[in-house]
Amino acid sequence: MRFKTLLAAGCAAAAFTTVPAFAQDAAVSATQDAADTAKTATSVSSDDIVVTARQRQESLKDVPIAVTAITGDRLKELQVNTVKDVASYTPGLNINSDSVGRAFVSIRGIGTTLIDTVQPGVGIFIDGVYQPNTSYLNSPIVDVARIEVLRGPQGTLFGNNTLGGAINVITRQPGNEWEGRFDAAVAGTDNYASVSGSVSGPIVRDLLQFRLGASYHEQDGFMRNTLTIGDMNPLKQQSVGGTLRFTPADWAVFTVNGNYDQTAGGSTSYIHVAGPTDYRLDGATNVLNRAVIDYYGASVKGEFDAASLKTKITAIGAYNQKNVAGINDGDFGPVDLLRTRGGSTLKTKTAELRFDTQWSDAFSTLIGLYGNRYTQTSDQLTTIDFRALLGPTFPAPASTTPSSTYVRNDTRAIFATAFLKVGTLDLAVGGRYDHQKLVASQVNGTTPYTAPEYKKDQFQPRVTLTQHWTPAVMSYASVAKGIRGGGQNGPGTRPEDATYKGDNVWTYELGTKFDAFDRRLTINADVFYNDYKDFIGQNSLAPNTSGGFVAINLNTGTVESYGAEVEAHLRVTNQWRIDAGASYLHARITDDSQYFATTGVHVSSDRIIFTPDYNFNVNTTYTVPVGANAVLLDAGIFGKGSRIGSSLDPNVAPKLSAYAITNASLGFRFSSGLTITAFGTNLFNTKFIESYIDKSALVRAGLAPLASNLAIQGDRRRYGVRASFRF
Repeated sequence: MRFKTLLAAGCAAAAFTTVPAFAQDAAVSATQDAADTAKTATSVSSDDIVVTARQRQESLKDVPIAVTAITGDRLKELQVNTVKDVASYTPGLNINSDSVGRAFVSIRGIGTTLIDTVQPGVGIFIDGVYQPNTSYLNSPIVDVARIEVLRGPQGTLFGNNTLGGAINVITRQPGNEWEGRFDAAVAGTDNYASVSGSVSGPIVRDLLQFRLGASYHEQDGFMRNTLTIGDMNPLKQQSVGGTLRFTPADWAVFTVNGNYDQTAGGSTSYIHVAGPTDYRLDGATNVLNRAVIDYYGASVKGEFDAASLKTKITAIGAYNQKNVAGINDGDFGPVDLLRTRGGSTLKTKTAELRFDTQWSDAFSTLIGLYGNRYTQTSDQLTTIDFRALLGPTFPAPASTTPSSTYVRNDTRAIFATAFLKVGTLDLAVGGRYDHQKLVASQVNGTTPYTAPEYKKDQFQPRVTLTQHWTPAVMSYASVAKGIRGGGQNGPGTRPEDATYKGDNVWTYELGTKFDAFDRRLTINADVFYNDYKDFIGQNSLAPNTSGGFVAINLNTGTVESYGAEVEAHLRVTNQWRIDAGASYLHARITDDSQYFATTGVHVSSDRIIFTPDYNFNVNTTYTVPVGANAVLLDAGIFGKGSRIGSSLDPNVAPKLSAYAITNASLGFRFSSGLTITAFGTNLFNTKFIESYIDKSALVRAGLAPLASNLAIQGDRRRYGVRASFRF
């Protein structure tokens, strides 16, 4: 039994802090045509952006969806290098990360996922192609036109259903004018440095254009390994991407995209801490936990204007591949008990066909067909040396066990929305039907295991009613259902735990958008209520078939969440702008009976882990003309409320403190197109914890002497200079 307990503890540590070798979900994968034409992020006014949130170019102020849109230029000013960083400037969006290989993401408390064997509850898209796991959130931002964050289920308009919402990354498109940009930045305290550039122009004017962009970024991070001697949580990113746009006729446009990204750095580099207010930066592991992820992507999009049918036809085909290699100290301490080493390959093929038909001035439809297949293969070596824990006289030597996993997911979907205009009233009625099939198998050592096949067919409706009171004021009401696929658990699970159900949510939303003072002030606000069933929360330990414990994914129960969000943009003068956003969220587990039935214990808290009750941001920008040049002043603060860390002890709910981060910059823009800026991030060196897992997993497995709380510390203060040049 002692061996089984130790093995269960090792599995628990791996499940909570590394990429497990099994338990893949039934993803509802998809694509979304985000960059509809070359006019990406065209400003209608200084505070009005054209978005494609409903697969059509619309002014942000007219879209009856809670949307935050941040332009590429603004992302540069805010020193946003990865997709996950947009959460600091988006009400209701929460992203934490403990590794370059994964992130924890939710919108309005919906979709929280601790490990990437569970489908993201928030859809992640890059140039119309769905990303089937959260590791992309740690990828570099290169040549981005804008990022759109849509809150609430969006499945009737997207190639992929989205349980809590969608994050849309839209790259710049080439045009007939030559243009280019070069950016570079260096900062102190952790050797932060980045450089990026892009160029775009015509190959054959009005026929063939191109865009090419590349970037390199690195930072040491702030945590140090005192045993192995090295940086615990560094980050290195490099990326190159290109676009060809071919227009052989006025009714046909073809766009070809290709990209390669590599992200390398800390992989679940947790350090031992006394508790959730221990902000030490030194850890001690026997190896430097590392992961290297290579992304390859290619897509082809064709857009055809069938004027005689009053229909725009869009066809998309894409291929993506992600290769991961990593090594981890599975016990996260100086005792060399558990190590893991391995890699995986994820291949995703998607196809989508959409028909956007304008039947009359008042009536139009959008109909889409979608197909997806992804396959993942992974191999891992797990080494356990009980002598490190029980002494050198222990008779058994270290053992290394290989395991390999195969997962294949097939998804088919049809979705449609009808749009009707009646005077100042707009009605949108849509539905989506999904078919999912998941098969998986694993060989652990020499023992094969085939998981029960997972299948699911589901229908999700959405209805939105919009009233345009005046050209400056609109209100909307919507009701929508979102789903997320369930999945399978690995060997050792009891038959009743071999699969887990997908979760689903009904979302009810009321919102308004208005502008005033000649559009110098814009405010977008909404209130919402979510009825969330079969919540897939944090993974846990459950009894296994041989009397010990096994780490599994599972359904927790029922969640009720409600709240409010607001964004405001005020141009006080032509030189002074203020932007702000905030959200309040009450998300609570109201019934954990599913969790209790599986594990035999209750959840540690009715709060959803890592999800704050509020987040906020305020930023001000002031431009002082100096002849043909200008001085640029920018300052802002963002923060989030307290959160609950991960615990399997029903009597312990570790509370992470609220925090606020202050950033500022001072720059000088020359008329030549050169801008030089001094900047500082986390100016007051605020201490906070990014991710926290308490010792209860090991305690429950009977290893209290080895158990310790684990934390990933947040970034501390940086100060540096950046330069940007445009032509």
